[in-house]
Amino acid sequence: MPGLIARAGILAALWASLAGASDPAYTPRETFAPLDLGQPASGVRTASGVPGPRYWQNRADYAIHATLDPAAKTITGSVQISYANNSPDALDVLWLQLEQNIYRADSRGALSQGQRKGRGGGTTDGMTIDSAEVQIAGKAFPVAPLISDTRAQLALPTPIAPGGKAIVTLHYHYTVPGLFGGRTAWGKSRDGEIYDLAQWYPRMAVYDDIRGWDPLPYLAQEFYLDYGNFDYWVTVPSDMLVAGSGALMNPAEVLTKTQLARFARARTSDATVAIRAPSEIADPTTRPKQGGMLTWHFRMENTRDVAWSASSVFAWDAARINLPGGKTSMAMSFYPAESQGKERWGRSTEYMKDAVERMSAKWFPYPWPAAINIAGPATGMEYPGIVFDGIDDAGKTLFWISAHEIGHSWFPMIVGFDERRHAWMDEGFNTFIDVYESDEFNRGEYAPKRDSEYAQGGGNPVDEILPVLADPQAPPILSRADTVTEKYRHPVTYFKSALGLVLLREQILGTQRFDHAFRRFIAAWAFKHPKPADFFRAMESDSGEDLSYWWRGWYYNNWQLDLAVTKIAPAAADDPAKGALVTVESRDRLVMPATLRVGFADGSTHDIRLPAETWIRQGSVTIGVDGPGKVVKAVIDPDHRLPDRDRSNNEATAP
Repeated sequence: MPGLIARAGILAALWASLAGASDPAYTPRETFAPLDLGQPASGVRTASGVPGPRYWQNRADYAIHATLDPAAKTITGSVQISYANNSPDALDVLWLQLEQNIYRADSRGALSQGQRKGRGGGTTDGMTIDSAEVQIAGKAFPVAPLISDTRAQLALPTPIAPGGKAIVTLHYHYTVPGLFGGRTAWGKSRDGEIYDLAQWYPRMAVYDDIRGWDPLPYLAQEFYLDYGNFDYWVTVPSDMLVAGSGALMNPAEVLTKTQLARFARARTSDATVAIRAPSEIADPTTRPKQGGMLTWHFRMENTRDVAWSASSVFAWDAARINLPGGKTSMAMSFYPAESQGKERWGRSTEYMKDAVERMSAKWFPYPWPAAINIAGPATGMEYPGIVFDGIDDAGKTLFWISAHEIGHSWFPMIVGFDERRHAWMDEGFNTFIDVYESDEFNRGEYAPKRDSEYAQGGGNPVDEILPVLADPQAPPILSRADTVTEKYRHPVTYFKSALGLVLLREQILGTQRFDHAFRRFIAAWAFKHPKPADFFRAMESDSGEDLSYWWRGWYYNNWQLDLAVTKIAPAAADDPAKGALVTVESRDRLVMPATLRVGFADGSTHDIRLPAETWIRQGSVTIGVDGPGKVVKAVIDPDHRLPDRDRSNNEATAP
């Protein structure tokens, strides 16, 4: 998006005075009223927006064993969860997430969409818990899960004391949904099936300092999960390649000698290296075993989730990712033969490498051993270290979706937002950083990227947001995520949220202050659980600004901006060259800093930067301007940087 307007112009004098009654739509005491963030500062979450000395969060470490049966389309597995209660509370129940139950015909997610079929129009029986056991203080007890839609409650025979631990062991199975699965599914490519496996094991719900247990039902919004280490073993037919979150721990058991050598070369290569080329997909010698099953072992540390994909028709390539401080990771892509080619998935690894390197350098270093892009049925979905995109994606579409999905590594995978309640933080923050990635990749090859149904053609985003701001039915950004209908999901949750950050960076704070505060926020909350109030406080504290007018107008409400230049009058009636009085008004509830460009009779101009506080006491102000001659014209927002609903009143000429 456009850069910050330069704070330029030479002023001999600047003053403001009341210039009459403002439009009733603008009331300064409303726009600049004190803002209650609804979350008192404490030793857990501080007034400066960072975790305090008493901050805590619970932890869940997982060991998972699962087997994929492609004939039956089932996953059968067991999971052992080591759960640490770091809270100050004794816990007498545990809550699990069973997201596969959204595909049941009677799920809340289906009925919330007015359906009597599972999400996407198909159904399964959901996830069946075959057995459950909890071990506390060395004693193991069988428990009977109380299942409620996509959640299961485990009543404990004895509470988990503060600082205590429990080991939960579960055996389970479920049917993998077809294309109706959306975020997790199996589907057919030209030559065979691809399985994208996510939400594939029972997952601990979050117990936090704000709500205690927070197991919102899964209605198709995304996830809120605690962090831990994951070891997982997936058993699949031997002709399949498996891509999984984290590091492959047993490559010698599941790869051929040729693939091991190529994999080692890719670790040190900035150019993409084929591990299995598209021309080799049908070659049986590219698998170390003919017939039977193979078990792939992956490990990922300090993550909130893992996912994986498996297929017999995958090509696979990889390259090194260069990270700050001399560290490295690996970019990888898995795709069927029909997706190959330099205009298609042949550049996927290049896209992943560039996005991770730039976002790491700009915001926070990528922490995991691989960043993997999958061409499969579950398109446009992200998990830690692995993303699912479309078999048919190509060109700018593939670049945009790849950069966006891997950008979710930062939000909400590193900064652990609650996507169930605050989807605008995960989608909007990520859209914000991937806009800059699109501007910068290969000298703007795919720029500009605009995440709006109105702006994909590259229009000015401050104009493209205007229909949303003018729509009385459009929900505020801070609406509960599940209440935002599909009509408004992208315009508000993605586009408006991202544009709010761009405007905050480029028009309100400036890049230096914003970037310092934003990086501090990311670093402070990496692998933790910030809330909206924490973000608002962090940006204010570090930038030195009271931004309540911006939070209130852009986030809490769907207010509009209308700045106008209404009058130019000489400062001295006997000599127009002695300066002028320029009257500027705010005619609607949203205000922003703005540039006033004054034009003189000799053709020169001066820019005056008006802070938001220009309108803190009144809606109409008169600005005194001195200059090299008569003032003949004045324009507010001359470079078209603000979402002004009526630009016809932005300019005035002297009589």
